[in-house]
Amino acid sequence: MALQTRRHVGLVACMAVLWITSAWLVGRAEQQAVQTPPVDNPANFTGRSFRMEPKGMAVARRGFEAAARSNWHAHDAAQLLLVEGGRMRVQVEGQPMKELALHESVYLPAGVAHWHGAVPGQAATQVSIQFEPGNKWMEKVTDTQYAGKAKR
Repeated sequence: MALQTRRHVGLVACMAVLWITSAWLVGRAEQQAVQTPPVDNPANFTGRSFRMEPKGMAVARRGFEAAARSNWHAHDAAQLLLVEGGRMRVQVEGQPMKELALHESVYLPAGVAHWHGAVPGQAATQVSIQFEPGNKWMEKVTDTQYAGKAKR
């Protein structure tokens, strides 16, 4: 019976060592996965390139009829606007209004009041990338501001 007990204790000890070792290896692998981003196929890049997950990022397309525009607003984080179709107008607080042509873009820092929309006589489509959700809506854009004759 003593031999059987020793074998049982030895088997339990061996199982415990295997369990602890496997838990340590899994934990280490998870830690490395978090610290090291996945590397894309090196045959497609010179140097090391890796993809970053877009956590908290929002991507949207918005259409504007000719002369349609947003109210003044500010985002909690930065925003990138890309003109996918037509022509757009954009104005940042304190700056003159400017027009963006097809495929042009504008970077809007966090907390900066601005508006954007289509030019008169032509519809527009924008792609918006917001780096964190959340924004604060403000007053309507006046016709004078839309025409580029006044700043906020």
